[in-house]
Amino acid sequence: MYMVESKDGAIACMLFSLLLLGTWPALLTLLERRGRFPQHTYLDYTITNLLAAVIIALTFGQFGPSTPEMPNFLTQLSQDNWPSVLFAMAGGMVLSLGNLSTQYAFAFVGLSVTEVVSASITVVIGTTLNYYLDDKINKAEILFSGVACFLVAVCLGSAVHSSNNADNKSKLDNYSNDCKDRVRTNGVTSFKPTNFNQGGINGLEDGDASEKAKFGTAAFLIELENTRSIKVLGKGTFIGLTITFFAGICFSMFSPAFNLATNDQWHTLKDGVPHLTVYTAFFYFSCFCFIIAMVLNLTFLYYPILNAPKSSFKAYLNDWNGRGWALLAGLLCGFGNGLQFMGGQAAGYAAADAVQALPLVSTFWGVILFGEYRRSSRKTYTLLAGMLLMFTAAVAILMASSGHRK
Repeated sequence: MYMVESKDGAIACMLFSLLLLGTWPALLTLLERRGRFPQHTYLDYTITNLLAAVIIALTFGQFGPSTPEMPNFLTQLSQDNWPSVLFAMAGGMVLSLGNLSTQYAFAFVGLSVTEVVSASITVVIGTTLNYYLDDKINKAEILFSGVACFLVAVCLGSAVHSSNNADNKSKLDNYSNDCKDRVRTNGVTSFKPTNFNQGGINGLEDGDASEKAKFGTAAFLIELENTRSIKVLGKGTFIGLTITFFAGICFSMFSPAFNLATNDQWHTLKDGVPHLTVYTAFFYFSCFCFIIAMVLNLTFLYYPILNAPKSSFKAYLNDWNGRGWALLAGLLCGFGNGLQFMGGQAAGYAAADAVQALPLVSTFWGVILFGEYRRSSRKTYTLLAGMLLMFTAAVAILMASSGHRK
């Protein structure tokens, strides 16, 4: 099979993974803001997320001859390696819960803050665990300096959300007081929001109304609330940040669990049984991620949470508006996770957590596609700049701590 063995190859995997993992959340956010039910989107997403793992396993996992020490993917499926398989499945479970939580957090706190806070928690907890699991192959004095920067980024991310919430409240209050007489003719009633689930026109490629509010204005916030599938105006900061912190804790667990699955640090395998390869572990990891996502989202179709609309399995099957984008999001996430694990096996999973720089990509999409932070206060801009600066420094420091697994 193909294995990444050099430090340069591992860093290349991490950088490509960073691009993919920073892009797929933007697609899910865009669909939710255009009115597609989050349950429909996530069901589509999880199908191609599993498909990506199967493709990686049957290609990279099958290249070259199979040896007793390094068996190919299909050979390992029949081996007695269930303790490691269970670790991989546990990792898939917490990743699925984390990804599902972030889909709702995107609506409540925005793409940028969700990714920064959850990714920072992932690094603070997950990287520390991986450092010790990897037998300290990373440079501790460098690694934990990066972890400290991530911790500061968490605090700044929470402050950004609170400040931006206050800005939005001020905009809506001013809009209500100053424009009451104009709302009927020039305000929200003149907009024509696209709703995927009520015959919305043209999907993502078109979706523009004859008149659109400008990013960052009160009219834009009201139009967005009318269009999106999860209603968030008037909800407190606590709900969004609670979901985000829960997602971050889930994310912090999946990489250490995968590390245990591939390296057997706790010696749970029988003598003579080879460790799971990255590709076999990723297959089991993704299978259980798929099962959890399907069970929860099929339940949420009929018993929705957090103000999401109620639906049905029949409605899901008939909902083709935006399905292509949801399927693409699953592929991007699946290949991104696979590349992260390939790089982590070579350079250490603690260093591979550098892909948690994905909020830098997500923030770019948040500002360009969704107008996040447009027309916000100087305080919000200052906090946002500080958050991204600390985050950039943290990722660079973490990458510099890369080691080499013997």
